[in-house]
Amino acid sequence: MAPVKPVFTPETFLFFRDLGKNNKKVWMDAHRDRYQAAVAQPFRRLLEKLAPAVLALDDRFDTTGRAGANFSRINRDIRFAKDKTLYKTQMYLKFQQPLPGDRESGQLYAGLSTDMVTAGFRLYGGPKRKESTFALIAGPRIVAKPRWVGDQKRRLGRKYDSYWYTTEKGNWTKHDGWPTRAEDWKKIQAWIVRCKMKPAEATKPGFPKELAKIFREVYPLLKFTSIP
Repeated sequence: MAPVKPVFTPETFLFFRDLGKNNKKVWMDAHRDRYQAAVAQPFRRLLEKLAPAVLALDDRFDTTGRAGANFSRINRDIRFAKDKTLYKTQMYLKFQQPLPGDRESGQLYAGLSTDMVTAGFRLYGGPKRKESTFALIAGPRIVAKPRWVGDQKRRLGRKYDSYWYTTEKGNWTKHDGWPTRAEDWKKIQAWIVRCKMKPAEATKPGFPKELAKIFREVYPLLKFTSIP
């Protein structure tokens, strides 16, 4: 049997570093082929390898491969951002389930940046918190089962980092740790539980299998907080 080839190579991380040093349209236009070969195409191969494992968890996950639905965009929306650089030096693959009213759903995700690989679960509240998944699904369930977050901390805390956000005077405020108090869930705007890895891990042939394992471990977070 032919050896299994890795999805990513060091060229992916080199591209992100070079993009960070040359974050201009003229440079990006001249390196579109390199972007496709080092970033876009490997991420599509990763989706193909992970889709069966994700659909085995729940067949309602979107695996169509559309930008926005499964892949983050390399172009930065600078209209309201403090960071005015044109391009992001990272890329994310994400799996989520469509919810009514275009509400934000919890995601299983994997991300590569210049010097780090992360994978896990994340949930964002969106612009209208009263209509968000936090308010309609996650919050009421936490009230009904106040020990649930603590149970997840004991189950995952050794391997995964947890942090969450609230808005204070219009600004996002980060809180490290697990949101174990019921009052935290009255104002939480985002929750991320992730495993951090070195770039070399992504260049190993077994990287997709490791991600599938991570997704199985964090899927209960998504199911509890996001799925009606």
